[in-house]
Amino acid sequence: MMNAAPAPARRLHLLWILTAAAMIVFVGANAHLVYVAVSSEPGCIAHLKDKSGTPGGYRAAKSAC
Repeated sequence: MMNAAPAPARRLHLLWILTAAAMIVFVGANAHLVYVAVSSEPGCIAHLKDKSGTPGGYRAAKSAC
């Protein structure tokens, strides 16, 4: 009867460790996304400048280049 108590406590401890690990991964991934979004400065890419009549010819809505 004395061995029954540690098993649920061990499961609860494992659950807390897994929850903390999942939260750390989630926060780390979001911090990485924010860092990349703030630190990157993409240059202008080649795109169509004038309206094209061919299907599949896309252009920027408002060109900044």
